[in-house]
Amino acid sequence: MKAAVLVKHGNASTAFEIREVDDIKANPEQVLVETEAFGLNFADVMARNGLYREAPPLPAVLGYDFVGRVIQAPKDFQHLMGRRVAGLCRFGGYAKLIATHPLAVAEVPEDMNAAEATALGTQYATAYHAACQITQLHEGDKVLIHAAAGGVGTALIQLAKWKKCEISGTVGSDEKVAHIKSLGVHHAINYRKSDYAQEIKKILGETRLDLTFNPIAGSTFKKDLKLVGSGGRLVLFGAAERSGMKGLLPTYRFLFKMGLIMPILLMAKSRSILGVNMLKIADHRPEMIGKALAELVELHGKGIIKPHIGGVFNIKDIAIAHQQLEERKTQGKLAVKW
Repeated sequence: MKAAVLVKHGNASTAFEIREVDDIKANPEQVLVETEAFGLNFADVMARNGLYREAPPLPAVLGYDFVGRVIQAPKDFQHLMGRRVAGLCRFGGYAKLIATHPLAVAEVPEDMNAAEATALGTQYATAYHAACQITQLHEGDKVLIHAAAGGVGTALIQLAKWKKCEISGTVGSDEKVAHIKSLGVHHAINYRKSDYAQEIKKILGETRLDLTFNPIAGSTFKKDLKLVGSGGRLVLFGAAERSGMKGLLPTYRFLFKMGLIMPILLMAKSRSILGVNMLKIADHRPEMIGKALAELVELHGKGIIKPHIGGVFNIKDIAIAHQQLEERKTQGKLAVKW
């Protein structure tokens, strides 16, 4: 089978090779899917730069989300045979064949856009898990979404809009400010022009945030924690501020910026910090992935969610796609078609 193989860490232009590799074999408890497209995620950028601890050793096939057709299924999941599905895998997504847990896929309509279908697997499943499974959005909640123009960010905006929340979002350009406003964000902040924490304080006045969704970590963590009020939740699902850092000293600086947490103070102020790692959820609670995907397909059919596509690339241009994602030049989901 063909696969986009990560052969070296570093610059996207030299990191990948399109190779013929041995066909993957599904075990008796897995589904085997022939893919038509796969998605890119910022964790892929971290892995390419050698900064993702759980990434497989080189040469490696990265990738988590995909859309394709089931060509092999376990006895109890024969109803999936021949069906078009979107889903998640634990790496291996940049390949023509993918083996994964049958609960980590969901049937999607034949006419669903392939790039939109890939977004359900990681971006929308992450957003749904963060906003509707480990916590709950409530009408009137004051919500802050970092990287709001990205794939998970736009998914969170749509879910928060569905739940009638008051939404603030941070982005890195005026163009993206206009974009997230068009999606329904009430307070859009260009963090390159002003300190987002100060802007949020002006917006909130005497009140505080109910929820903040943070894929940045580092220096933003302390700021967010101070912005969250009693009963508030800080959901952390990434560490984008660490991108490009190499060596122990920058890593220590990154961790130092986050500081130490005193659990007794969280209890005293009735605040929560929730971590999301979808790989771990897929490993240990795959049924939650399945429930999220099934619900997302239904929400898509009702028009409540609609993934915004930032670009669709041919497999030969995967390096270009990776570079654009790393430079944060994109809005929404990036997908690669075979």
